[in-house]
Amino acid sequence: MSDALDCLVIGGGPAGLTAAIYLARYHRSVVVFDSGNSRAGLIPVSHNYPGFPDGISGKGLLAALAAQAGEYSVKIVAATITSLTRTSRGFRASYSDRVVEARYVLLASGIVDKHPRMDGLDRAVADGLVRYCPVCDAYEATDKKIAVFGAGADAANKAKFLRGYSAAVTWLRPANEPVANMEADAGIEVIDGVCELKRSGREIYALANGKIHRFDIVYPALGCDVRSAIATELGAATAESGCLNVDEHQRTTVEGLYAAGDVVSDLHQISVATSHAAIAATHIHKSLPSLRRASLAGVTTPVPDRNIVHARALEEHGRR
Repeated sequence: MSDALDCLVIGGGPAGLTAAIYLARYHRSVVVFDSGNSRAGLIPVSHNYPGFPDGISGKGLLAALAAQAGEYSVKIVAATITSLTRTSRGFRASYSDRVVEARYVLLASGIVDKHPRMDGLDRAVADGLVRYCPVCDAYEATDKKIAVFGAGADAANKAKFLRGYSAAVTWLRPANEPVANMEADAGIEVIDGVCELKRSGREIYALANGKIHRFDIVYPALGCDVRSAIATELGAATAESGCLNVDEHQRTTVEGLYAAGDVVSDLHQISVATSHAAIAATHIHKSLPSLRRASLAGVTTPVPDRNIVHARALEEHGRR
């Protein structure tokens, strides 16, 4: 590209798309690179995202955000950024044997949950039988038979959290181990030796100790992988969890590199991700040279949309 973008957004989930909308409305040039596997897309329906009293699916929300970004001519490229390097003008990113340059980068690449062994897992997630976020949807599991599948303190804490929603909570553990962080009166059954899950109709069941244990909903607690490698390769600092360290403006420890959403926060909530995006986009806008609209006799002169210009440049670059 003959001219660098104001901002390159890596990740097309709620955080990345929200940041792009803000930046475009600030009249900044921005392009979103989306690998197409946002964690939000796994949500069958969310009832805790503000403004949707009847709920909204993850894919529905992503489609609405993409359409809104499109109203401001934001280019969304279906590709994965494979490397990111610093330049005298900011950053150079590589993708599909091509490059794009930007003055600032916002990383909104999210996380990937570690999944249990189970045939038909994707369908079970889509049907709401296997869920990953009790903060998001434990309310819908109220008084149902719930299981938490995993080991260690994180699984124990998730089981205790869910005990506030149901009297029938079971902790399924892959192996025998001391019961971590679990009070004796927690009222949670602990079953060891569970290696995989199976589905039968609208139930999930596990085999252990020669018995079949059936549940309405299972919450895996196996951890996740934070997609922060592209930032850490530049020297960005992380917390023990692997999430990137950021300041109050969502700046990482690498100059010019911002981060938002699950790649930053252990509280994996869409509303948290979009607030990060608004903060980051606003600070990026203020960090760029000021814009001045041309005017004639008090009437604003139309200015070509810079996102359209950059979108055309990307397409032309791809044809070469």
